[in-house]
Amino acid sequence: MLRNLLFSLRRIKTYALVGESGTGKSFRAVLVAQKYGIDYIIDDGLLIRENRILAGRSAKKEKSLMAAVKVALFDDKKYRDEVIKRLQTEKFRKILLLGTSEKMVYKIAARLELPAPDRIIHIEDIASQEDIEKAIRTRRIEGKHVIPVPSIEVKRSYSQIFYDAIRIFRRRRLPETLGNTPRMHEKSVVRPEYSRRGKVIISEAALSQMVIHCVDEYNEQILIKKISVKDDKNGYHLVITIDVPFGLQLGGDMQGLQQYIIDNIERYTGILIEKVNLIIDKIREE
Repeated sequence: MLRNLLFSLRRIKTYALVGESGTGKSFRAVLVAQKYGIDYIIDDGLLIRENRILAGRSAKKEKSLMAAVKVALFDDKKYRDEVIKRLQTEKFRKILLLGTSEKMVYKIAARLELPAPDRIIHIEDIASQEDIEKAIRTRRIEGKHVIPVPSIEVKRSYSQIFYDAIRIFRRRRLPETLGNTPRMHEKSVVRPEYSRRGKVIISEAALSQMVIHCVDEYNEQILIKKISVKDDKNGYHLVITIDVPFGLQLGGDMQGLQQYIIDNIERYTGILIEKVNLIIDKIREE
């Protein structure tokens, strides 16, 4: 609350651009930032300002998809603190966060000690379905990703994954006396190591084993009867049917268990848990 008050006094506003992986968020990030007068972008673990990387570590550098997701979520304290420290020294009013789901951008904002997103823009609002499908095909077939900074910035720190550069010319509307001046943006195309190795998928059985382990660590008296796993574009949904001992504080303890499962699975695997529903089937008398 104190942090949000301080940001409110500084009149800092957080925007978010949300879309599934590979739908073209990074490609359009600069255009969204221009439209809303935003100078700072958080994208895949990097803090970017006016085509320069200021702090952080690119998730694109990681060798596994799991590691990349953890970097994008600023799970590593070293790089998280580096970005927070840099943000504290910068004078800014607006910042744009990129993420694959609303939950992800809210989590990034909290971890970087930023206000919760005030405005969320979905990729479907700014890109046609045809453009989105083309971007997804390029990602799946060629493994190409975009970083919204010039090639010189990427080559300096991530030369091993640099692939190509894209130059985009866009006319900026100015007063009639000056005419319309073209403005060029350069974005870098990279091919992360993990994109060459195929997709990493966690099976329902493996995820269920992690749930069983988390529940046992939290309270060994809670017995699991059934686990249902559903995967969608925003993350995994877990439905867990349990028996609990008489006397357990159903409110606090169940909420604590839900958060314990989410925190531990996300921390150790990098996957996003969108929701955990607990169904109490029986209260046992010991």
